[in-house]
Amino acid sequence: MKIVVLAGGLSTERDVSISSGSLVAKALRERGHKVVLLDVFTGYEEDICDIDALFKENYDFKENSRVTEQIPDLEKVKKSRKDKTNRFLGRNVAEICAEADITFLALHGDIGENGKLQATLDVLGIKYTGSGYLGSALAMDKGLTKSVLIQNKIRTPSGYYYNFEDEKNGSIYKWNCFPCVVKPCSGGSSVGITKANNKEEFKESVKEAFKYEKEIVVEQFIKGREFSVGVLEGKALPPIEIIPKSGFYDYKSKYQAGLTDEICPADIDEETDKKLRSAAEECFRALKLQAYGRVDFMLDEKGDVYCLEANTLPGMTPTSLLPQEANVDGLSYGELCEKIIDISLKKYN
Repeated sequence: MKIVVLAGGLSTERDVSISSGSLVAKALRERGHKVVLLDVFTGYEEDICDIDALFKENYDFKENSRVTEQIPDLEKVKKSRKDKTNRFLGRNVAEICAEADITFLALHGDIGENGKLQATLDVLGIKYTGSGYLGSALAMDKGLTKSVLIQNKIRTPSGYYYNFEDEKNGSIYKWNCFPCVVKPCSGGSSVGITKANNKEEFKESVKEAFKYEKEIVVEQFIKGREFSVGVLEGKALPPIEIIPKSGFYDYKSKYQAGLTDEICPADIDEETDKKLRSAAEECFRALKLQAYGRVDFMLDEKGDVYCLEANTLPGMTPTSLLPQEANVDGLSYGELCEKIIDISLKKYN
């Protein structure tokens, strides 16, 4: 097959996306596919664009694929683009994707994951992996996700949505349930997410979250064990337990090797395994997700399962959760990449 892998973009998860995309492209090439790896924002900027030649040579855009502790400098990325425009799709991206059998979305956060790109590709008639625009939009907005979960009677931590005006007029500071978790409404990779144990920490957490977005979610902190459950074609994979050594699963803990223990299959009894898998599949359906995804949970001290959020384009880096779960279920990394493509193509039958 001819496949475009789209990575990069302008989200705070740019580096994670490039790491995911590089690994996906490598695995698909090893399985005999012709693969072009493109940065969705910078595109292919040469004056002459021979698309057939790009597939024959397995073209890669050149950029470091290592995820560091620092959030990427997006202003620097914007300035690096030759045409200096603000368009999200870089030069020749749509044209190259149109010549592929499918586009593998290895994007994380912002426009790459919130439904806008999916809707654009739909209009252009370009096939892509993962959920469509509606499911992507619902899952990306943590406030909307919480509303949908509540409407479908899926247990989730209690909480509220706030915007920047609530911070200016002080109404957000009426929150008085501690400890709590404060997070940007549409972010990912735990960027901007903090735990607040009291009023003073809460003020700092609110400031941190508003650095990234004008809308945030504040919710009760669930004390217990953290799990994630991948879903392929509506069926849950073996749950994985996440045990950050720092005590909080932040951006650094997620992507720096050795800072988190990830146990898969999780050390849980059969009843808890069934609870997690069932809740993941219910969440997947409620949010109208397609093809594949990943759902994150907390398991409290009573054994109750709380759904935190869903991820429509899970990370595919060397330390990512979904590939570990699929491996336990008998799928190698390369097989997982092909499986994602196969089940995504079913959307178009």
